[in-house]
Amino acid sequence: MLPEYNLSGLAVACSPLGDLHAARSLAEALSLPFLGKVRPRDVREYPVLLFSDENGLGLQLTGKGAPGPVRSEFVTGKAGYRREHGGGTGQLIAKAVGLQKTRQPLHVLDATAGLGQDAFVLASLGCRVTLFERSPAIHALLSDGLARAAMNEQSAPLVARMALQPGNSIDWLAQAGAGAADVIYLDPMFPHRDKSALVKKEMQVFRTVVGDDDDSPELLSAALAVATYRVVVKRPRKAEPVSGPEPTTRIEGKSSRYDVYSIKALPTG
Repeated sequence: MLPEYNLSGLAVACSPLGDLHAARSLAEALSLPFLGKVRPRDVREYPVLLFSDENGLGLQLTGKGAPGPVRSEFVTGKAGYRREHGGGTGQLIAKAVGLQKTRQPLHVLDATAGLGQDAFVLASLGCRVTLFERSPAIHALLSDGLARAAMNEQSAPLVARMALQPGNSIDWLAQAGAGAADVIYLDPMFPHRDKSALVKKEMQVFRTVVGDDDDSPELLSAALAVATYRVVVKRPRKAEPVSGPEPTTRIEGKSSRYDVYSIKALPTG
């Protein structure tokens, strides 16, 4: 069962080529209005739809001129390109998790999975990844993306390493014992003040549905109590760290950085 979450302003619908039965079942599971077959541009009473079409489930803004849907996608697009042409352990996230320091396969817990892109990168590099996403709407997108990827010959072996769990990662971490994951990865939604930062379609839709993660300090504290080797927190490059202990080190990119909290050395063998 998924946790309670603010789903006001959201409804479920589908296109003529969408899966009507699955869309209706999703609406019932999330206690959301079901609009049947509609054109998102014609919908006025709901700003966002969970919208099923021939390409799967997407999060779709409504009204004229709205951008296309945001999906969890592992077969085509950016994820497909990275699968075929990715940068291996030289990628910043791989360095942050510590994949250059160990040959042991790591169990990474992605506590704020979103659309699963970072988890997919880690799975493609050999990690076993447990994913938590507490927003029921985003969880539904991620579940749909993983199911579609599991039917693709190239991506199926990678998503087989990814296990999506229901619920809130803070609750799970509070009950898990120390050592339940080798590395815990956090990418909390950052409270932007600059409206120019909202130009990306994905972030516009996310903020409409998810909002900000105001409990990031609690999540960091819970993660530090459970991770075996390190906790990694992704942040905007110039943002303050999450409240709590100082990071052991930082790995900076052009627009974001990774704050690394080391607990003990990774196994070298």
